[in-house]
Amino acid sequence: MTSSDDTPRLLQPLPDRTVDRSAAYEALLRSLLDFVGVESPAADEPGVQSNWRHRARREIGKAVTRHAMEASEAAPVPEEWFAPLLRAAVHEPDPSLNRQLVEPLVAAYGLRRVQLALIAYLDAGSAPDAAGAARAWYWTHRARSYPRGSNTPAPSSVTTQEALSELSRRYRHIALRRFITEDDLHLRRCILPGLPLDPRLYPDTMHDLVTQAVQIARTSPDDYLRHRVEIQVALRS
Repeated sequence: MTSSDDTPRLLQPLPDRTVDRSAAYEALLRSLLDFVGVESPAADEPGVQSNWRHRARREIGKAVTRHAMEASEAAPVPEEWFAPLLRAAVHEPDPSLNRQLVEPLVAAYGLRRVQLALIAYLDAGSAPDAAGAARAWYWTHRARSYPRGSNTPAPSSVTTQEALSELSRRYRHIALRRFITEDDLHLRRCILPGLPLDPRLYPDTMHDLVTQAVQIARTSPDDYLRHRVEIQVALRS
């Protein structure tokens, strides 16, 4: 479906990964089950489409969230959980289901630490890891909240946004540069939805990079990139 100006209005779902990391992801989940002290869900029956990973991820997230709620200075959430939890969130292929790992991570270790770690993956990780970091970043956004019946945002939500604005800026800059310099298709697919294409959000020295990113997506042989960029360009005006 398109509008009269031929700008697409319905978002296409993110296509499947171009590299299958299912075995590595399942191994991460199994080690995490041991870490957090949760019994592994029963294996799927032969011939049945696998949903073991979904059950395992859900149980891990519940256990970490429970520890975060019960944590104290004397008994914090174990530090050694952070890295494998983050790796699992980055490996999760579904851009919606990774929320079940990202939000417990934030509850246990704080939003700033999780965002810094995802930025590090995006900046220096392999293409599959950087793609996973871009998918996970979506669930670290903090929109302003408004008290019921008020048009004025809650002061606490404004303070949180302002405190994290520098990390959002760093993410944008790194995402833009990686989108341009790395021709990995899946990485570009994962970065583009969260990549602002309004030059006003970047310093003058990066305006040409925004133009390059739009051109790369518009001339890509990939239908998803061509479709998505037109929506984002339309939204910036």
